[in-house]
Amino acid sequence: MSEQRRPTAEDIERLLVGLPPRHTRAEVATEAGVSQDLAARIWRALGFAQRADDAVAFTDADVAALRRVRRMLDGGLDEQTVIRMARALGQTTARLAQWQAEIFVGATLPEERAEGDLAALLGTAQELLPDFQHVLVHVWRAQLAAAGTRLLAMADVHDELAPTRVPLAVGFADLVSFTRRARELDEKELAELVEGFEARASDVVACHGARLVKTLGDEVLFTARTAEQAGAIALDLAETCELRIGMAYGPVVPMMGDVFGTTVNLAARLTAIARPGTILVDAELADGLDGREGYALHKIRRRPARGLGVVQPYVLRRSSS
Repeated sequence: MSEQRRPTAEDIERLLVGLPPRHTRAEVATEAGVSQDLAARIWRALGFAQRADDAVAFTDADVAALRRVRRMLDGGLDEQTVIRMARALGQTTARLAQWQAEIFVGATLPEERAEGDLAALLGTAQELLPDFQHVLVHVWRAQLAAAGTRLLAMADVHDELAPTRVPLAVGFADLVSFTRRARELDEKELAELVEGFEARASDVVACHGARLVKTLGDEVLFTARTAEQAGAIALDLAETCELRIGMAYGPVVPMMGDVFGTTVNLAARLTAIARPGTILVDAELADGLDGREGYALHKIRRRPARGLGVVQPYVLRRSSS
């Protein structure tokens, strides 16, 4: 490709996918030994657009991927499980790919673009792609090991390998005055604010061995196995920027990488009740922190929480002793 020619969509696909399309929908399913219906369900679960029956849009790599799906089915997984795994993979990697592409393009392209900059970007991507791929697989394996370790730890207590309800501390941390600040900032400043907040939250949660479940722009959701872990996270987060934080401890339903249940709802309600710069916790979490060094708890008046009745919040602060 000429250095001065603007890269096309075909150039990008050729670089990242590596193989030219050779098969139609029917052909790729036949070659892989799966039904056309299952193949279509897999592609939809992965988040790919439906192709016309006669469109030559699938590569030999697609055939190889579907053959591995066939091996999973032969190995004992049922179709519903495979579809669920495909959906988890598709949704997660779609966000990952978009995020990484934005970071890479933003870091590589100069603000004042000249002819040939896009071609140079593609060349850099080609050079770094093997490293990205290697790190991705390594981190995925490490995260899978961490997830497996968490499940085993839960099983030690509940005699279930994948318990449907587990006791966890759940916390929400919400940026104060985000709506007002968003109106005052330009797009670049707003992006820096959100990314900086998410980065700091991710670092703090990881440092304490807990899990960042998801980020919602001006809010993050995290879980921890113990009240003490959650308390340390909240206190450290509160020192990074002005937040309101709500936490609760109790049974949680883990599903699709997220967490659900009354405990999660209670943590969200406490966050909404909390004043700027404060941490509110429920009675269960307060009981888990009571008497532990480094934590100071102050009981405040009971408050109504939408959908949950009247709750007893406690303000959490770092102990001065």
